[in-house]
Formats: sequence, C-alpha cells, structure tokens
Amino acid sequence: MTIETTELKRCNVIKLEGRFDSATAPALEEAFRESMNGGVYRIVVDMSGVQFFSSAAIRALLMGYKECRRWNRGDVRLAAVPERITQVFDLAGISSFIETYPDTTKAVGSF
Repeated sequence: MTIETTELKRCNVIKLEGRFDSATAPALEEAFRESMNGGVYRIVVDMSGVQFFSSAAIRALLMGYKECRRWNRGDVRLAAVPERITQVFDLAGISSFIETYPDTTKAVGSF
C-alpha cells in the first residue's frame, strides 16, 4: 500500500496503490487531513493502482469527501477507478454523489 500526494495549482492529487483495508485506511484519512491542513480542499484521488478497497477505506474516503465539501470549500473527485471497485461504489451508493473520471488529467481539469 502506497499513498503519494502531488500538489498542483488547482488541487492535490492523492495517488493510491495496493490494498486498502482496516489496517491501511487510517493512512488514507491522514493523507486527506494533511491536504486540508495545508489549505487545499480540492482533491483528486487517483485509484488506478488500487487492488482492494474495503468498507473501512470507503469510510475514510467518505470522511475526506464530507470534510472537503463542508462550508463549500472544495470537492473530491475520483480518477481511474478499476471496474471491480466501481461496482462496489455503485452498490454502496457512492457513485451517485462523488464524480468519477476516466483519468487523472480529466479529473484535475474538472476543477
């Protein structure tokens, strides 16, 4: 599991790789927190390298989303979500309110 944050002009890109479960979800929460503590509330989550995304990781993602959207400060966009994880997001109802893009470039351009 690796999390890499890249700071851009418009937003931060958090690139995720590997498996995200109850043991690694706190690291995802911390990546969101660090971005927001730096004053950046527009975040693109690049999920192209994610192999597994558990309910604990979904909770961390939703907490980051909720905090970014609070008081209309920003938003979270997902990029390059693998098909099997898209199906999980559809079942959980996440796809209806978090915007998803086919690649990181289009997600960053949406801000």
